[in-house]
Parts: sequence; structure tokens; C-alpha cells
Amino acid sequence: LYASTSTSTSASEYDLSLFSPCKINLFLRIIRKRPDGFHDLASLFQTIGFGDMLHLKLLSSEDDDGDCDGDIFECNMEGVPTDKTNLVIRALDLVRSKTGNQDKFFKANLIKQVPAQAGLGGGSGNAAAAMWGANELLGNPATLEELVEWSGDLGSDITFFLSEGTAYCTGRGEIMTPVEPLQDGTKVCIVKPDIGLSTPEVFRALKYDELSTVDPEELLDTFMKNGAAGAGEDAYVNDLEQPAFDCIPELGALKEELKTVEGFDHVMMSGSGTSIFCIGEPKDWVAFEKDFSNRDGLNVFPAEFISRKKGVWFECPN
Repeated sequence: LYASTSTSTSASEYDLSLFSPCKINLFLRIIRKRPDGFHDLASLFQTIGFGDMLHLKLLSSEDDDGDCDGDIFECNMEGVPTDKTNLVIRALDLVRSKTGNQDKFFKANLIKQVPAQAGLGGGSGNAAAAMWGANELLGNPATLEELVEWSGDLGSDITFFLSEGTAYCTGRGEIMTPVEPLQDGTKVCIVKPDIGLSTPEVFRALKYDELSTVDPEELLDTFMKNGAAGAGEDAYVNDLEQPAFDCIPELGALKEELKTVEGFDHVMMSGSGTSIFCIGEPKDWVAFEKDFSNRDGLNVFPAEFISRKKGVWFECPN
């Protein structure tokens, strides 16, 4: 593996450029702690049009880079691991080994925008894009069903990003039931404080006797019938929200503040945080930007729901 934190990239240097969307959890129920230490969950995942770009090239002996015996990985964001712990490299390794292409290597340049410890699945989305892209550059030796099956070896959320954009996920998150995509273009605003929380930290603060008791299948039914904007406030359940607020009380205060913004239909933390998503858009953008976008330690990312069509990857919305 040849790694670098280079920020210079031209898409024309690469064979393939893939948009790597992030996700929000429209509801997230923690069902039980499993004997292996993981948790069974039930969640409705949705891709949104805020994400990273992954540029990929299949190396050959004719390339200037082709005399190396490993992948070349570059990323623009400080702090992102560039060794074999990175999910992009692990995804390339996985596809290479599962398809019997051990002699094929890639150059990958990841241009990141999605912050870490946000509850947005940025790294998982990058891994799924790498799996899809590697498979395509190798001539599609694997079916989508095989990629889905293999993705669980890398992590819990990666499987979802191989869906068409909306999916009901159970188990650790790796058991995916595709559902009818929710309305493309539904407006969502992500508000992310600079402070982060690791998923294990949030789970350690979980109080099992305070979990919601609502049936996740009922929540799913509500979203499928009414859409994200039309689902009632009771449908927005995140069992990890309160433990995250217990860890960082300012997060709970931020949510309450965002709920007062006219134009937001629903406000909830995504995944294990620390991002808060708001369905809808502010009626008064100028006032919203003054109050939130310009605030130190806070990042605001306007986005919308996106999906992909069968056989093609996600596209970055204009």
C-alpha cells in the first residue's frame, strides 16, 4: 500500500469517479444486546445528496504507478487513516480476494467532506463505493447480491449503501430489506457540531430499561404510507439519542433550538450522532444562517433525499 494525504486530483487521471453519499436513520430501534457484544437493531436508512467523491483507477504495467505491488491511496482530509485500516483499502482487498484478482491493484483518491463521528455513515459509504467501483473496473465478476453478501465482512452499515437508497436494516444493520424509495428531493438539513462521539461511547451510556417499546415494523409502515415529511412526530424514534445527549448535554439543547426553526417538520439525531438532521428547510434562510451556519463549532450541510436506479451508482445532485 502506498499512502499519501495529497489533495490534488483531476478526475481525468482516473477510470471512474463515484459519488459516495452519506445516510440518515429516520428511525433507529435498539432491540437487544447480543451474546457477541453487538446489538440487534431495526432502522430505516435513507441516502442523502451530501457526500464524498471516490476516484478510482485500475493500475497496469504501462502506468507510471504500475510498477508497484499494492494499492495507492490518497485522501484530502487530515486524520483519515491511510493504512490498511481504512475501509476503502479493505473494500478493494475484499473484492480482489473474493473475485480471484489478487494481481490487480488500484489507485484511489478519496475527496472527503463528510465528517467523522457524525452518525452519517461516511466511511461505510466510501467502502460500498469502493466495492462497486472495483467490481466495475474488474469487468463485473461479482453480482450485486454477492457484493451485498460480502459487505457484512467489513462492517454493519456498508450493506445499506449497496441498496437503491432506502432500506430497512436489521441484525447489526447488515441484514437489508430494500423498500420503496422515499421521495427524491425531500429537503433535509444536517447540523453537525465539531464535537464527535464514538459509537461505543454512546452504547456504553445506553440504559436498556429506557429503550422505546414501539414495534419497528409499525414505524416502517408509517414512513412507507406517509413519507418522511408526513410521518408523525411519534415515528421519529432514535434509541441512541438520549444516551448521546447524556454524554454531551449541549447536543440535546441544540436539538431543542432547531425544533423552533420555522420550516423544519422533524428534528432528530442521526445514528449514534453527533449530527442532527432536520426534515424540511428554514422559511427564513438568512436568519437561520446567522443563527446556525455562522456559529463557531457548528457546520450546516443542506441536502436532499436521493436514490439510484438499478444497475447504476448514485449521482451527486446538482
